[in-house]
Amino acid sequence: MEPRFNLMTSSPTAAKVAKRFFNAALPLEQSTLPKAVRELVELRVGQLNGCGFCVDAHNKEAAAAGESALRLGLVAVWRHTTVFTEPERAALALAEEGTLLDGRGVTDETWAAARKHFDDDQIGALVCVIAVINAATRLNVIVNNPGGSYEPGMFAALAD
Repeated sequence: MEPRFNLMTSSPTAAKVAKRFFNAALPLEQSTLPKAVRELVELRVGQLNGCGFCVDAHNKEAAAAGESALRLGLVAVWRHTTVFTEPERAALALAEEGTLLDGRGVTDETWAAARKHFDDDQIGALVCVIAVINAATRLNVIVNNPGGSYEPGMFAALAD
C-alpha cells in the first residue's frame, strides 16, 4: 500500500496546515485529561474511521506510555470487557457517538456519563481530542496513509 500524497512534503500549503494542525493539538498534551484516556479515545476513533496510520500511531504511543497490550487489544470491543474504568468507558462512548454522527449526535445519557467523570477542563479537552483525531483520521484516509511505520514521538519536530 502506497500513500497517494504526502501532506508533509508534496505541498507547501498542506505542510503548513499539517504543522498548524499538529501545534493546535499540543495544549491537549498539557491538559489534565489523563494520557491513557486520550490515547484510548484516539485509538478507538482511528479504528472506527478505518485509519491504519492512526491505529498504528496510537497503539504505539499508548504502549510507550505504559498501556498494556491486553487493554490495547480490547479497545475495539471495550463494551464487552472488564478492563476499562468507568471514566474510560464514558470517554470511549463519547468518542464513538461523536465520531459516528448518525443524525442524533451525542445522546444526553452519554454526555451525562462523561460529565460525571470529567471536570470542565477535562471534558473540554476530551471534546477537542475527539474532534482533532476525527480530522486527522480523515486526512490520513483520504491520502491513503498506511499504518506500520510510525515511531513514537516522530512528530515532535513539528512543534513550534
